[in-house]
Amino acid sequence: MLRPSSLDPIDRQIIQATQSGLPLVAEPYQAVAEQLGLSARTVMLCLAEMQQTGVIRRIAAVPNHYKLGYRYNGMTVWDVEDRLVDALGQQVAKLPFVSHCYRRPRHLPDWPYNLFAMVHAKTEQDAERQVAMIAERLGEHARAHEVLYSTKILKKTGLRIGG
Repeated sequence: MLRPSSLDPIDRQIIQATQSGLPLVAEPYQAVAEQLGLSARTVMLCLAEMQQTGVIRRIAAVPNHYKLGYRYNGMTVWDVEDRLVDALGQQVAKLPFVSHCYRRPRHLPDWPYNLFAMVHAKTEQDAERQVAMIAERLGEHARAHEVLYSTKILKKTGLRIGG
């Protein structure tokens, strides 16, 4: 595992400048580059290399669903046959309202679910419709399911390094 103290100085500067998020501007990499006295190309190449080598895992938008009006954020959990979970998960992941979908191990006898899909809706009725659409997509392969609604916003942050 790479220790933060062993980072290239430019990589360290880029991480420090972006660890709280990219600037919300039309050209965020250019803004970071200007802040650091680099070219936008250098910033993008360094980020791509750090991602490829595993120093950083991903660059992604992390929306606050509540601020966007989505009050019904539910992790749907499904019990499907293990031999079908990957194929069924790919079908569920294609639904436009599913933000992420993945396989997880069962923990029998208390937790029989192995397919997870996150949905976001502005009303309870919309959330129920989304869950019904997933159930329809899974058909007879869905032996059981539950919806675990978020009750609070969790702060999503990764590694933070100081100056």
